[in-house]
Amino acid sequence: MAKKDAGIDPKMLELLVCPVTKGRLTYDAERQELVSQKARLAYPIRDGVPIMLASEARPIEV
Repeated sequence: MAKKDAGIDPKMLELLVCPVTKGRLTYDAERQELVSQKARLAYPIRDGVPIMLASEARPIEV
């Protein structure tokens, strides 16, 4: 039985923006996060669902 990919739909990624900066997000498949370089935040993806809340985001070093 194959493991279900918890990745994100590329079409959804095109529509999503950072809720803080309204800027582009990049997908980090290894960490299962959407990254906003501008805001220096990484939003988690849980069970294939992006959690687009600044309070849930992880600060990142750029």
